[in-house]
Amino acid sequence: MTGPDVPEGVDVERANVARMYDYWLGGAHNFAVDRVHADRIEASNRTARHAARSNRAFLRHVVRWCVARGIDQFLDLGSGVPTVGNVHEIAGDARVAYVDHEAVAVAHSRSILVDVDRATITQADLADADAVLGAPGVADLLDFSRPVAVLAVAVLHYVPGDLTALLAPYRDRLVSGGALAISHVSDEQDDPDLSARVRAAAEVFRSSADPVTLRSRAELASPFDGLAVAEPGMVDVVDWPDARPGVEKVGMYGVCAARA
Repeated sequence: MTGPDVPEGVDVERANVARMYDYWLGGAHNFAVDRVHADRIEASNRTARHAARSNRAFLRHVVRWCVARGIDQFLDLGSGVPTVGNVHEIAGDARVAYVDHEAVAVAHSRSILVDVDRATITQADLADADAVLGAPGVADLLDFSRPVAVLAVAVLHYVPGDLTALLAPYRDRLVSGGALAISHVSDEQDDPDLSARVRAAAEVFRSSADPVTLRSRAELASPFDGLAVAEPGMVDVVDWPDARPGVEKVGMYGVCAARA
């Protein structure tokens, strides 16, 4: 596998989570350092690749859930490197504002979206909600007086700080019918072996450009106060929206909720 062209100023000497995720999904927008680091994580947590693909399936199910309820606008925070199954590909004619802080992810997003007039890419840090919501690629595309789905899928564990405070500016912009969905790794698991593997993988990430913050189930539930959490509630992403007995859990919880 060869890596992508390198945009000016991009650090290719340090592993990056967006490119590792792309590698696990079978994409081509990653470098040798990313593949080495991703393989190290898989060595400590055998479900890492399974987790990436299960998380992608969770994203697909959530987008379809939103579309079925009439939502035709999406804000995808931490959208990552473009791979098969982007939100704009799943959501039909919906408008999609992608946001990521990583230069390679943004560069390749711009390339893939060049002929897509209903989608934009903005380079910004999701922790700076004012910058995100005020960016032309977001503010000029999405109408927050109508329902919007805010997606933060497999990204928030790379963002330190209080999760409720991080998401409050986005949640508070949701009108009736709008939705918020997240997926997030956690070592608070019923299976002690899974808890240990999640912690081991998080330890490997400490030396990457994107160290992991593990949060409890209570911390993950808190940002959804005031919203109606969709069934089946907070579950491992492999079990959303339907339980899959016999499929190995990956230690990543998924939650989707709507404003009444």
